[in-house]
Amino acid sequence: MKLLAALSLVTLLLVGCTKSKVSDVKELNLLSVMKVSGFDPALGGDMYTSAEMGKVYEGLYEFHPVKRPYELMPNLAEALPEVSKDGLTYTFKIKKGVMFRDDPAFPNGKGRELKASDVVYSIKRLADVNVRSRGWWLYDDKIEGLNEWRDRKGKYEEEVSGLKALDDYTLQVKVKKPYPQLLYAMAMPFSFIVAHEAVNHYGNEFINHPVGTGAFILNKYEQSNTIVYHKNPNYREKYFPNADGSKGQRVPGVDKITVHIILESQPQWLQFKKGKLDISNIPKDFFEETVGPNKELKGELKDKGVKLDYMPMLDVTFYAFNHEDKTFKDVRVRRAMSLAYERAESNRLFYNSTAMVAQGVIPPGMGGYDEKFENPWVKFDVEQAKKLMKEAGYPDGKGFPEITVQTVNDTEARQGIEFFAKCMARIGIKIKIGTNTWPELVNKVSKKQHQMYTMAWGADYPDAENFLGLLYCPYQAPGSNGANYCNPKFDEMFKKATIMQDGPERSALYREINQMVSQDVPWIFGFHRTKFTVTMPWVRNYNFMEFNHSQYQYLSIDVEAKKKEISKF
Repeated sequence: MKLLAALSLVTLLLVGCTKSKVSDVKELNLLSVMKVSGFDPALGGDMYTSAEMGKVYEGLYEFHPVKRPYELMPNLAEALPEVSKDGLTYTFKIKKGVMFRDDPAFPNGKGRELKASDVVYSIKRLADVNVRSRGWWLYDDKIEGLNEWRDRKGKYEEEVSGLKALDDYTLQVKVKKPYPQLLYAMAMPFSFIVAHEAVNHYGNEFINHPVGTGAFILNKYEQSNTIVYHKNPNYREKYFPNADGSKGQRVPGVDKITVHIILESQPQWLQFKKGKLDISNIPKDFFEETVGPNKELKGELKDKGVKLDYMPMLDVTFYAFNHEDKTFKDVRVRRAMSLAYERAESNRLFYNSTAMVAQGVIPPGMGGYDEKFENPWVKFDVEQAKKLMKEAGYPDGKGFPEITVQTVNDTEARQGIEFFAKCMARIGIKIKIGTNTWPELVNKVSKKQHQMYTMAWGADYPDAENFLGLLYCPYQAPGSNGANYCNPKFDEMFKKATIMQDGPERSALYREINQMVSQDVPWIFGFHRTKFTVTMPWVRNYNFMEFNHSQYQYLSIDVEAKKKEISKF
């Protein structure tokens, strides 16, 4: 009996210890499947880096965390701007009392108030040729006098006629022509506001020392497997915006965020199943055991109260040609490679047949998408592909050079290229795999150091212009046109569409542009994916967001629920 009593005591102690592992600190544990390139908004641009920068930096506007279709709402701006009758002058009011975080870059280490001049400075950094921002395309040839300032390598204190701080809280922007996407541009991570003191203080190390106005702070970014953010003690009064307009919890909803950088899918999934991650995607190898035929959660995760969300993404995957490489000058070669790519099998292998084959650049859910359009070069037809290769002077691939396709160095990416290589082997084309970390891949594409690369583009904002712009010649690398594709007819049509207001006429032109450029096969089109996400039962306020860089401040952890549920994991 004494032995049983002792064992019972040990059991109780163990149970008590298990429960005590859950701290009263509200900590959100997130996953990043790629290393990030740093914390300079001007040098970001990819979805992984943007998700991290959104925790520490902010823009004038952000997307509502609940409302769908996506809707912009003021953030650092007090409201939507006043716009002149001709649509060329925007006047923004900046919120008072917004403080940059405390940092040694400021006198006595105390953060100062954000002013309209900081917005001017931050946009000028995108234009500064010495910064080499990948986000310059947002404002290129848009703001009066800004291109001229860029060309003459002007000093920051020099005035730009179309970009002025009229006073500490009033910003005036004059555009050269109608720019319906301006507010979207100001919500993007490229346009997050930085302090000139921090840029000057840290110099080349500014990329590792984020100094923003965001809900969280990170003292220094170091290349490691975790990034730890803490609640900004000086963050302004801000609340979760309920869909009905009422206020929810105060922001941020957690005290701490730990981002776990895990590159391989198996350990990612293992950590989630152990309760070590609060939110995760579902790796392809574990999809069938987790999701049922009607897209419902099944198995042990369902029994443990895990929640499943899924939504078609505003994205497109692709294999991009470097159009400056003479290997791909002949459209017959590009069409042949597209015809040889067996998309149905690729969809089965890598997306569990949940993705939609992309017929062009524009994804479903955006103006300009045409569900009836079928791209003749997207079908699987090896015999026609062989015929085109022969017509191009490469019968059975003879004389055609080996191609290196750049990708990231994780298992699924390598498997994807291996499958692609098997497809191309059917028409005599040899494929070599170039593996990189995510920042290395972005750097190669930015510097045109590739023959081909494979990637996905997720929407920066809900406008098809954001996808068509990937093929606009002036946006060549280091801009968003990493394929370095140039087509004068496309460029002319694109420029016409970008100054049009949203409506049926613009959507019709988008459709025409999409179908026209798809015939030229600027990329080998892949898929529009569906996002499947699982969240722990103690996570609150999670809604899938395409533009998730501003999302994490709104999430919360129910600590009491976690204490009750964690033992199941």
